[in-house]
This record gives sequence, structure tokens and C-alpha cells, in this order.
Amino acid sequence: MKKIITLLLCICAVTVQAQTVGNEAIRKLQLAEFAITNLYVDSVDENKLVEEAIIKMLAQLDPHSTYNDAEEVKKMNEPLQGNFEGIGVQFQMIEDTLLIVQPVSNGPSEKVGILAGDRIIAVNDSAIAGVKMSTEDIMSRLHGPKDSEVKLTIIRRGVDDPLYFTVKRDKIPILSLDAAYMIQPKTGYIRINRFAATTAEEFIKAMKDLQKKGMKDLILDLQGNGGGYLNAAIDLANEFLQQKDLIVYTEGRASRRSNFYARGNGNFKDGRLIVLVDEYSASASEIVTGAIQDLDRGVVVGRRTFGKGLVQRPIDLPDGSMIRLTIARYYTPSGRCIQKPYDKTAKLDGKVSGEDSQEKYNQELIDRFNHGELMHADSIHFPDSLKYQTKKLGRTVYGGGGIMPDFFVPIDTTLYTDYHRNLVAKGVVIKTTMKFIENNRKEMQSKYKKFEAFNDKFEISDEVLADMRAAADKEKIEFNEEQYLKSLPLIKTQLKALIARDLWDMNEYFQVMNTTNSSVQQALKLLQNNTYTQTLKPKP
Repeated sequence: MKKIITLLLCICAVTVQAQTVGNEAIRKLQLAEFAITNLYVDSVDENKLVEEAIIKMLAQLDPHSTYNDAEEVKKMNEPLQGNFEGIGVQFQMIEDTLLIVQPVSNGPSEKVGILAGDRIIAVNDSAIAGVKMSTEDIMSRLHGPKDSEVKLTIIRRGVDDPLYFTVKRDKIPILSLDAAYMIQPKTGYIRINRFAATTAEEFIKAMKDLQKKGMKDLILDLQGNGGGYLNAAIDLANEFLQQKDLIVYTEGRASRRSNFYARGNGNFKDGRLIVLVDEYSASASEIVTGAIQDLDRGVVVGRRTFGKGLVQRPIDLPDGSMIRLTIARYYTPSGRCIQKPYDKTAKLDGKVSGEDSQEKYNQELIDRFNHGELMHADSIHFPDSLKYQTKKLGRTVYGGGGIMPDFFVPIDTTLYTDYHRNLVAKGVVIKTTMKFIENNRKEMQSKYKKFEAFNDKFEISDEVLADMRAAADKEKIEFNEEQYLKSLPLIKTQLKALIARDLWDMNEYFQVMNTTNSSVQQALKLLQNNTYTQTLKPKP
């Protein structure tokens, strides 16, 4: 009887407290949490209970309303803020050893004399080589507050004894621009991997450098770009559009329509422009692409974009965690909703749950592949209700989620095989290039002073291919001669590109890889055969 009275008193107490903070649903939630925490038979982690409740609630809403704990928030923000604090090296893990690919130019490691090809075997006297330490654990040891010091023990090829360096950590820039170069005498190429705080600044600098080299036309590569900051997308679109051109607008149940316009002070408002996209281009990438297409400013080449057009508002919680809550949708200038459809009440095994909805949503790209959309343009069908007209030329474009390109480029399946996929998945291709560079760095740097000479004359030798196959055997990848020969051109290109990256940088990597990129090659054809001009020719 005493226990029953105690329970009733507890329930009454929490009910009285809850009445002051919200409606019946809130009181119900508080009552449940109070009862579990104070009366459950075993001890419980109250914080974990609350986190799980938040996660479950958000799962009932849409695929992009999410919860992140404090550590996840920090990691999530670093790439978008454009910097992190560390020692400044690009590295690869090769056989349990951290091999430095390149020190960041003018970064902390380069300043103290650390070189490409060095191997870090210990951090602050703690061994990191040969101890099966995860890459995340190693990163946590190398990262740290600006101006803090870290002691590194390094092995250098040709030097018998270990070398010891003390590196003062600093802010290390994370670039969102992968490559910028002249792909043809009058055509520039710029690739952006995400929309971060520094993206517009990086782009403007790269564009002006290319214009000094004679750039009149531009290929903007947003393939695989998953998005980022809205402001970065607006600032980038502004570079191409006229004053007061509508870039994008947002609207939601509790959020009034907000319009975002170009300022008209862009630096590339007249040249021919082609935007490259694929099924992994999302969010901010789709905002830029949709604006370019709807305003007839350029043409879009590739495959239908992902279709992520929900606006999230970050809601900071007291412990540093965050809820990203969807409050509106993005719409292109013609009124197309970028967000692809999602089912909030997906049914699996006759039951309804948010988790099932999320699983079904994540499956959508696989469904596109299975339905043939990524390989055949005629597999894509749009009802008349999804037809829209561009703002200046009245061209037909399509809604329904994502941005459908003006020129479809099927995914290239001719060179891809299971054998090749296994080589890449198990790191064999990268390990082969790292071994080659480690053994031949000085010779390569002496023979190829400039990338242009390397690009023209260097070829992957049979010896390098034999080393790769031996590494594949070591990883227990079963050799398939037919698949090997089919993928050989792609394998050679990837090996050469990775060697170029390690000798120079990502700019040179993409110069090699783009020779096999179907969308890039299609864009060049459109500029060369006058199809671009005909596509954007005003109607008589």
C-alpha cells in the first residue's frame, strides 16, 4: 500500500510541474520520462533516454530533420567552417603506418621541415605504427587547439635514425574547391566539392586566375557535391546572374516565403556556362543548378540530381548538441520544388514507422539504378503536371524532385567490373601508387619538372600493374582476366591520376581523371559543336 501511495504522489508531483510548461502532449512526455527515471526497476541513463526520444520524434517527420550530439556537431561543422586545428598534412594509412602524402603548403608541418613521403610512427611518445590504431584515433592525436604543441617521431627514406619534430598546431584551411584549370584554350574548368563559408571566395579567386589565362567559357563541376550553406550557394549563383534575378525562394507552414535575389555584381555574367551534376549533387548544388537552368543562363549536363530541397534550422541545445529541424522547402525561380517525394508513413511488414520511411528514402537512388534511369534517358517519364517553363526562353523543364539536366549523360558502366570495385574498396589502387611514389619520388621529380610533361609522356608500366596484382592477391581478391582487361584503361587512369596528386595536388589529379569523365567530355562537345548556342537561342 505504501508503494502505491508513493507512486501516486510522484505522478501527481510531475503532473503539477508539467502544467506550467506546455500542452497535454508535453505533460504526457514529461510524465513518462519522470516515471521511467524515478520508478523503473533498474537504473537508467536519463540523458540517453531523452536523446533517444528526440531521435524517435524526428524520425516521424522527414528524412532530413536530425539530432546530433555535441561531438557530432563539432565534426559536422569543421568542413563547412572552412578550417580545423591541427598539424597540416595529407596522409594515407599504408600497412598500419601513417604516410604523409603532402604537407599543407606553408602549414605547421612544412614549416618545421616535414616532407612528403615521411612516415609518422609516434605522436607524443605514443606509438601509432603497427598497433592497429583506427584512423579516427590517430586524427584525434594530431588535431588539437591552435598554438598547442605535438611531438612527432618520423622515419624518412634514406635516413637511418628516426627524426624528431615538435609541431605547433594551427588553423588548417579545408578547401571546398578541388580543381581549377584551363581544360581548353578558352574554356576553364572549376570543381567544387561542397558549399562552405569560404566557397565563394575560393571560386572568385580561381575564376579571376583563369580569366587572366584567357577563359571565355566555364564548366562548373558540381558532380558529387552534397551541398552545404545556403548563403554560399546564393553567393556562387550571384557570380553568373543579373541584378534582381531570383535565385531561390523558401516557404513552409510556419515560415513565410523568403526570396533570394542576385546582387548583379558577379564576375562571370556573360560567358558560356555549363553545370555538371549527377545523382549525388544535392541541396546547395541543386539551388545553383536550378537557378542557372530556370533563368536560361547556362545548360545542365549529367543526370538527375538527388532531390534534397528541405530547409533545416539548427536549434542549439544546452549541452552543445543540436536539432536540425526542417522548417521550409526550396523552390527554383520557375516554382519547382527541389525536394523529391518522401513517404512519412512507409509500411514494411504491415507496420508504420519513421525508420521504415528513412530506409525507403535512402533506397531511392538504388531504385533509380534498378529502373534504368541512370543508364537510359528514355527510362525517365514526367507527367504533364510536372512541366515548368524557364523564365526567359520558355524552355520546358521538369519538377518532381531534383534537377533534370538539359543533356543526359548515362552512368558509365563499360569500364567498371567487380574486380575493379574490389581493388578500390580494399585500397589496392591507392597502396600501389603510394609504394610507387615512395620508391621513385626523387626520380619522378627530376624527370618531370612540370605536370604538363608528366601528363604527356608518363604511362603506367607493366611493372606497376604487376605490383598492383600482387597486392590484390595479398588482399585475397580473386583475379579475373576478362574483368581486368575490361577495366584496365580505367585502372591505368586512376593510377596515373593518384601519382599526379601525390607529386602535385588535386588540381592535377582531376586533369588526368577528367579524360575519362563522360559528363566533362560531353560538355566540351557542346561548346565545340555549337549545340550550346542553339539550346539557349531565343525564339523568333
